[in-house]
Amino acid sequence: MSRRHIALTTLVVRDYDEAIAWYRGKLGFHLLEDTVLSAEKRWVVMAPEAGAPGALLLARASGNGQSASIGNQAGGRVFLFLHTDDFWRDYRAMCEAGVTFREAPREEAYGTVAVFSDLYGNLWDLLQPNSQGR
Repeated sequence: MSRRHIALTTLVVRDYDEAIAWYRGKLGFHLLEDTVLSAEKRWVVMAPEAGAPGALLLARASGNGQSASIGNQAGGRVFLFLHTDDFWRDYRAMCEAGVTFREAPREEAYGTVAVFSDLYGNLWDLLQPNSQGR
C-alpha cells in the first residue's frame, strides 16, 4: 500500500521577507528552504516543525488576480489548521508575540480551538485535537 500526504500548501503573500519574519517571529515556524529562482521569484518553504509532514510554500503575488487573493485564500473561511500538543502553551506564546485571535478559546467535541488571523488576514485554527480528533 502506498503512503501519501499533502507536502506543500501554497500561501500567496505580498512580500517574501515580511512573511518569513511574521511566520518565524509570531508562530515560531522554521524556514526550510529559501532558493532564488529568478529576479522575481523564490522558492520559500516554512513549517511549524522541521522534518514533519506538511509545509507552506510562500508565493509572492504576481499580478492583480493573485494580489486580490492575499488574505482571502479561503473566501473568509478558516484556511489552515495548526495542530498542537499543548493548546495553552502555544496560545499564550502566540498572544505574547502579538498574534490576533478572532475569538476566545473554546472546547469543542473534537478538541480545544481558537481562530486567529495571519499577517494578511487569512484565518487559521489553533487546535489541540482530543482523542477523537478532527
